[in-house]
Amino acid sequence: MADIAARNAAVVGGEARTGLHKLMQRKSTIAFLMALPLILLIGILVAYPAGYAIYLAMLNKSMTKFVGLGTFEFLFKRQVFWDVVYQSCLFAITAVIFKAIIGFVVAHFVHNIPTKGQRKWRGMLLVPWVIPPAMSTLAWLWLFDPSYSAFNWILAHFGISGIPWTGEAGWARFAVILVNIWAGAPFFMIMYLAALKSVPEQLHEAAAIDGAAWWQRIWYVNLPMMRNIIAITALFSLIVTFANFDIVRVLTSGGPLTATQIFATWAFKVGIESGDIPQGAAVSLFMAPILAVAAAFILRNISRRGSEV
Repeated sequence: MADIAARNAAVVGGEARTGLHKLMQRKSTIAFLMALPLILLIGILVAYPAGYAIYLAMLNKSMTKFVGLGTFEFLFKRQVFWDVVYQSCLFAITAVIFKAIIGFVVAHFVHNIPTKGQRKWRGMLLVPWVIPPAMSTLAWLWLFDPSYSAFNWILAHFGISGIPWTGEAGWARFAVILVNIWAGAPFFMIMYLAALKSVPEQLHEAAAIDGAAWWQRIWYVNLPMMRNIIAITALFSLIVTFANFDIVRVLTSGGPLTATQIFATWAFKVGIESGDIPQGAAVSLFMAPILAVAAAFILRNISRRGSEV
């Protein structure tokens, strides 16, 4: 009986080792184990702060009493909160649309430049994206200055009165969106340029033989081949733009009044400057559901496209 039990144990142990060996040979298992340290790091640096922010948002102003969803209910009753929601969506969506269009157009121009000259143009066009936003926004602040504005100086030579770039709500919103487009369009350009390099030249040659015009080759060849890259780039930029802090803080500080306040700047104003940490945490948390809906919509379209191919 002892021998039979030993043999059974050896067989079971051998099967277990064989199963473990097969599991370790799977590419998905190896990939997961190699990515595990990064997953743990992300969990520590993202999951813990997010959980702590949720905890803070459920405390009162003095952080001595648990109030549950009371802070969120208070925000819903404030008109300034809904103004911030509107301005954040306007700022992010408008900026991303124009960055995508400009990046797409510039990428095609650079793609058609001879190979020797492309490196120089890529380097020059990436400068706005490479410069730290706070530094470049300081230069834009001088350009928009109400007393010494370079833009108003140019307009004065054409007999046009000066524009209150950062002193009027509409112009202030235009200014922060313009600066964000200037800083972010090169990112779209370089991503789309990389996507264009992967489009087979044979498709363009076949389309040209069939008599397709240049715009038809862009619409029917380039766009279908680039649409996943376009969607992912737009999603990434939407997340970064929605959480943008530097440009609005340096250029307008959320003014005039609250005309250019977005989630990041208003959360800082409420939580840090006004000393209401729970309310600031609650404001910042509202970015998550909005971005989650946008991400689900864009990624859903990507999955659908992949299944159609």
